[in-house]
Amino acid sequence: MLEQMAVIRGQPTVNEPIDGQTIAACQQGDREALRLLFEAYRDRVYSIAVYAMGGDSSAAADVTQQVFVKLMTRIGQFRGSSEFTTWLHRLVVNCCLDERRKQRRFVPLAEFGLTKTSRRQISQATTYARRELAGQVQAAIADLKPKLRWPILLKYVEGLSYEEIAAVLGCSKGTVASRLNRGHKALAKRLGHLRGQFE
Repeated sequence: MLEQMAVIRGQPTVNEPIDGQTIAACQQGDREALRLLFEAYRDRVYSIAVYAMGGDSSAAADVTQQVFVKLMTRIGQFRGSSEFTTWLHRLVVNCCLDERRKQRRFVPLAEFGLTKTSRRQISQATTYARRELAGQVQAAIADLKPKLRWPILLKYVEGLSYEEIAAVLGCSKGTVASRLNRGHKALAKRLGHLRGQFE
């Protein structure tokens, strides 16, 4: 099931597109460099936010905006002791957690009702089935506890290695492996009925 996420998300993970000079220019307030940074990473940030927010594209757009506002105000704090993408992923994780806390406070139980309504309006059977599948995968991931959700998202949506995930989450590789294993089991239990639908 997890290998199908690459097909569902419809977006390959890209290699590091921004060099150190561009980041240094951003730290000096260069607007063109900031624009390049935004264009290079906005799709990656949005992609992981969509999964983290259970398929809620509006919330994912809000998270993406928050991430880049924080990035622009905090880029001076990036010291280069880790990869830039590791630092960026930390911003994404924190913004998604903040947004989910806000949703729990202000919009309880509203998250999946709109998704089901929009699905009913899709006319073509194939499109409907794919959206249904994507929605169930996103909902299952969103229901995981954060400590299990983030390793899954960072590995399968972003394609990070165990070392990179450990750096983003501030834990050991062994902890990453354990959380991935527990996340796999939880998702297999929830999504087992979908096995083989798009093979």
